[in-house]
Amino acid sequence: MTTDTGRTGLRVALLGCGVVGSAVAKMLVTNADDLAARIGAPLELVGIAVRRVGKDRSDLPVPEELFTTDAADLVTRADIVIEVIGGIDPARELLLSAMAHGASVVTANKALLADDGPTLYAAADAAGVDLYYEAAVAGAIPILRPMRESLAGDDVHRVLGIVNGTTNFVLDAMDTTGAGFEETVAQAQALGYAEADPSADVEGFDAAAKAALLASLAFHTRVSGGDVFREGITEVTAADIAAAKAMDCVVKLLAIAERTTAADGIAGVSVRVHPAMIPRTHPLASVRDAYNAVFVEAKAAGQLMFYGRGAGGDPSASAVLGDLVAVARHLVAGGRGPGESAYADLPILPIEESVTRYHISLDVDDRPGVLAQVAQAFADTGVSIETVRQHVRTHAGSGAARANLVIVTHGATEGALSATVDALAGCECVAEVVSVMRVEGM
Repeated sequence: MTTDTGRTGLRVALLGCGVVGSAVAKMLVTNADDLAARIGAPLELVGIAVRRVGKDRSDLPVPEELFTTDAADLVTRADIVIEVIGGIDPARELLLSAMAHGASVVTANKALLADDGPTLYAAADAAGVDLYYEAAVAGAIPILRPMRESLAGDDVHRVLGIVNGTTNFVLDAMDTTGAGFEETVAQAQALGYAEADPSADVEGFDAAAKAALLASLAFHTRVSGGDVFREGITEVTAADIAAAKAMDCVVKLLAIAERTTAADGIAGVSVRVHPAMIPRTHPLASVRDAYNAVFVEAKAAGQLMFYGRGAGGDPSASAVLGDLVAVARHLVAGGRGPGESAYADLPILPIEESVTRYHISLDVDDRPGVLAQVAQAFADTGVSIETVRQHVRTHAGSGAARANLVIVTHGATEGALSATVDALAGCECVAEVVSVMRVEGM
């Protein structure tokens, strides 16, 4: 079959041959006949860019001569370039060069897209090529294309997701075993769920990049990784997990993107990543181990949930190959898929305008009038209290009677809640604000 490029097949270049790249290469070769039948033209793997050519890759069904260290040349010789090397540079330069030479791009690079997505979209539009990136969020879970295409006629108003498998494994293990943070991170590293340096995961950077991509698609607005409010899970303690259990909740690192209205009436977008308690009855609470899930709320479609394996070679390769087939079909038919949709151009609202709830644990004096002082701090900042629990204990050092006061608020702006916590810290009856955690999904 002859394509609009005048050839009987489509040339594919692969940048990167790590865990994901190796899985992509295997699937390209192993499933070559099926892929050709689904696309309407065969795919020809013309090269794989690697750091070192001499490395033993005998487990891959790929001729040794296809491996090259000259990625810059390789991207000029392909109809489709698959990028799975990650990072900002040289990935950005390579993809821009590929598109300038007429190649469509399939990438799994969430960091680059969250950092400089508009530049890539503009290059794709200028060259008349596709830019697909399903594997950039939640591995094998098909979420980006449904957001970009299936829900294109609907109004999405909220996206709530668990989009990092490492942190979900850690928090799930803490909930199941009662172990502390450091212990469960070490376990995740031993099982291969966490890197030797897990900071990108546990500090929330990975989830923030994914949240930016989800928000951009959901709200037709450019959202970068820097626009996302971010808190990781390094401060989550076994006591926080136990407090969540007492409320019949679990703690999850959530990526939350929603349309909201600021106090001055301006409609905008709020995007945040942070640990939060959610009820065990919520669908996301049942997401265990290193799995991912994304919960979408839309005006007409209602509530939708996408669940599956969020990382790993084969799951991510599945998403890459799905994009490859879509892009290749467009080349065979002479068309393109949808490009960037940023027409809404909504303002990104600061975290202070987000509406949430707080679980606040206080160490207070056990004497008359304390509860009234605490309640006054809430009243002064306009935050309503939903529940109060008190546990009296004896302070080991002085023998003075102390109490642990646990308060759960109604919904309020983050700014008002933060002001409340500051006011509580300044109360003479409050010895310590022991912990503060947001509550979602109630």
